[in-house]
Formats: sequence, structure tokens, C-alpha cells
Amino acid sequence: MTPADTATTIMFAIYLVGMLLIGWLGYRATSNLSDYILGGRSLGSFVTALSAGASDMSGWLLMGLPGAVYASGLSESWIAIGLTIGAWANWYFVAGRLRVYTEKVGNALTMPDYFTNRFEDTSNILRIITAVVILIFFTLYCASGVVAGAKLFQSMFGMPYGVALWVGAFCTIAYVFIGGFLAVSWTDTIQASLMILALIIAPLMVIYSEGGVSSSLEVIENLQPGATSLMGNLDLLAILSLAAWGLGYFGQPHILVRFMAAESIKTIPNARRISMTWMILCLLGSVAVGFFGIAYFGTHPEQAAQVTASNETVFIETSRLLFNPWIAGLLLAAILAAVMSTLSCQLLVCSSALTQDLYKTFVRRGASDLELVWLGRAMVLLVSVVAIWLARDPDSEVLGLVSYAWAGFGAAFGPVVLLSLLWPRMNRQGALAGMIIGAAAVIIWKKTDWAGMGFDTLAGVYEIIPGFIFATIAIVITSVLTPPPSAAVRQTFYEVAEEVRDAG
Repeated sequence: MTPADTATTIMFAIYLVGMLLIGWLGYRATSNLSDYILGGRSLGSFVTALSAGASDMSGWLLMGLPGAVYASGLSESWIAIGLTIGAWANWYFVAGRLRVYTEKVGNALTMPDYFTNRFEDTSNILRIITAVVILIFFTLYCASGVVAGAKLFQSMFGMPYGVALWVGAFCTIAYVFIGGFLAVSWTDTIQASLMILALIIAPLMVIYSEGGVSSSLEVIENLQPGATSLMGNLDLLAILSLAAWGLGYFGQPHILVRFMAAESIKTIPNARRISMTWMILCLLGSVAVGFFGIAYFGTHPEQAAQVTASNETVFIETSRLLFNPWIAGLLLAAILAAVMSTLSCQLLVCSSALTQDLYKTFVRRGASDLELVWLGRAMVLLVSVVAIWLARDPDSEVLGLVSYAWAGFGAAFGPVVLLSLLWPRMNRQGALAGMIIGAAAVIIWKKTDWAGMGFDTLAGVYEIIPGFIFATIAIVITSVLTPPPSAAVRQTFYEVAEEVRDAG
């Protein structure tokens, strides 16, 4: 091992030991299921903001997005634009209302809990469907995190992909298993700070190494004509498909659960400002790494072999090549931070669905909190093994896995969450129709060979668009054609709306 590799390894080790220590502190603070799943609803503005951001921005922020921009130019940044708009709307329209609503309807701890109690679903069919959708799409989402972690360890230490798969996954599983929601939220805050530091420093160094912005832009235009254009070769439909990533925010359980865990609705406005500032800076840095990486590797082709083989390693390679090994180790730990922050909360949401929404409801209603907490830990291990199995293909692309899962949640839950918070006439049948049709539309659209059928235009449409539209239509039509919700359900809706208005 070279001195540079040694320095990087030491930085990684320090980082991982720190995360495990926080996991142990989370374990000490976890006394019941509410603590393990939702942290006892005790998160302040700063932790709520950064944990929501970190749990959202997974390995794709430092691998998938820079890689896409490196390969195709600034036109890929429409994803970042759409995400920024969607995240702001999610904070503004959903966060406060959901925080109040989940406490009003039986102190709901999970999204299946919320839907079941919000619509007085005594049949528990909403709970079952929600839990099943969470398990299907989150297992895919978890697999994307495992792939990102494996690629990092493979690139950093030359490990075989199969070994890197298990090593990267273990790093996250350990502190989720031990500490639950509090450990995940506290580590997310540290990881978010590390991510923004890396995404500010790295692009500045790349620009500096190429002699400044002007000379870098000149090189990029010569190497990839059109790469500097925000439109690129995209038509309107392609731009809408990229920007439509923003629709997914309304249905992401791992982000929504952060809103539910806030200390009170009064913490939301400040958390929104912190989170959006963090997010915009991170997305700008991510796009800049990929974009100016075109110039760097274009003028240093002898160093471009790894990036040519996999454009998703552009951040890894620029960090290794341009920084002192100790600083590089810290920057590369930011990738692990991004992977761990998202994967950890996804594992926890899956565990919650299996424990709180299926086991406690259908298997052992009288299960003790201690039993449920330990069952939750066992479910973390189970979901992790399945995700590792799905991620076993070394050719898996992080952004591709994320886009499928993101669309699935956005279409299945997004319209249901939005309308449940904004429309008093929505009923249980409408919610059920929206979930099923939204999820089914994404899967069918994704699996349909539109190009082979002669519909080339439809082939480029991101599946979240038809899924979101069809789910919304299904909710409205079904709710209107079936009996209205009970007077008690409507009364709760108006009480929540009044509390949200009073909070400003």
C-alpha cells in the first residue's frame, strides 16, 4: 500500500469509527419503538434540515449526477433544477401539514400508519399496500446505495466488486442496527456537513488546476461542442422528463419521515431555509465537478482511464488526483457519507414497515416495545441482504436504480400525500386507487418497449410523469364517485388546516 493509500485509509477509518460511536450513543438514547423509528419527535430545525437533505442526496449526488454531466454536458443539470423546485414545494406544502397531521391521527409513526389513520381504514388494506410498495421500491433504492458504496471501495482500494459490496454495506448496516432513527439523524447531520464541504472544495480545485473558468470553458467547448448549453440536444419532452424528478419529492418516505420527526411545526420554516441553502450549494457543486471534469480529463488523457471506463467515478478521480492524500481521504469519505446517509434511513423505513405496519398489526398486536425494537434490527439485516443480492451486478448504474425507485415512490405516494393534506373530499377508496395505479403505471411504463412498438417519443418520457398524472386522476375520480369521508375525518382535516395557518 502506498503512503497516499495509507493516508486515505486512515481518514476512512476515523470517519467510520466516528459513525459507529454515534450509533452507540443513539442506542443509549433509544428506549422504545417511537425512539427507534422516529426519534421521539425531538429533532430541531438544524438536524431536521440537514438529515432531510442528507437522506435525500444519496451516492448519486457525488457519483450519478457528476457522471451524467461529465458524459452529456450542462443539459443534464435539468435534473438539479427540477429537484430544487420540487424540494422547495415539498417543504412549503407538505412538511408542516404532515407534521401536524401525523400527530393528530393517533400519533402515526410511519407512512402506512398515517394513511391508515387519516382515512379511518379499519380494513388495513391501505397499510398493506403502502408497506408492500415501500418494500418493493426501497429495496431497489437500497441496492443503488450498495452499488455506490461498492464502486467507491473498489475504486479506492482495488477490492474485487463482490468484496467491496459487503464491506460498503456493512459500514452502514452497523450503525443503523445499533442506534435506529436518532443515530441515523445525528450521523446525517455530520454527513451533510461533509458533503457540502467536499462539493464546494472539489470543483474549485478542478477550475483552479485548469487556469480558471474562462480557459476551462474554452477547453470544454473544443472537446464537447454544445456541452456548455443548458438545452444541449434536448427537446421539450426530454427537458420535462429531467425536471420531472422534482415531482418525486412528495412521495419519498425517507424524506417525509424527517418532517414527521420534527420537534414541532414551528421548526419547519427555519429548517426549510437551511435545507434549501444546503441543497442548492450541493447541486451546484455536483454539476460543477462533472462539467469542469470534462476540461481536466480532456487535457490530461493519461489520467482519464478510470473515468472513461465509468463516468460515475469523476468525483473520485479528481479528488484523488488533485488533493493531498489526507484531504482526498476526507473528500472521498463524503461519498461514503452520501451513501450511508440515504441507505441508513431507507433501511430504517423498510424495517419500520415490516415491524410496525405488518408484524405488530397482523402477527402480534400485543408485542412489547423491546421485542419490536429488536425485530426492527433483524429486519434491517434482512432488507440489507436482499439489497446486496440485487446489487451483485458490477455493471449496475447508480443513477438508473435511483431513477426507477424515485419514480415508483413519487407516483405511488406523491399524489396521495399532497391531496390528503390539501383536499378534504379525498377518501380511502381514492387513496387506494391512487397508490395502486401510480405504482402500476411506473412499472408498466418502465417495462414497455415503446421504441420497439414505434413510439420513439414515449420511450424518452420519464415514468414518473405518466405515473403521477394517472394516480392523481384516479384519486380525484374515485373519491368523487364514492361516498365522502366521515364527518370526523373532515373535522380533523379542518383542525389541521387551522393549526397550520396559526403557525404561520
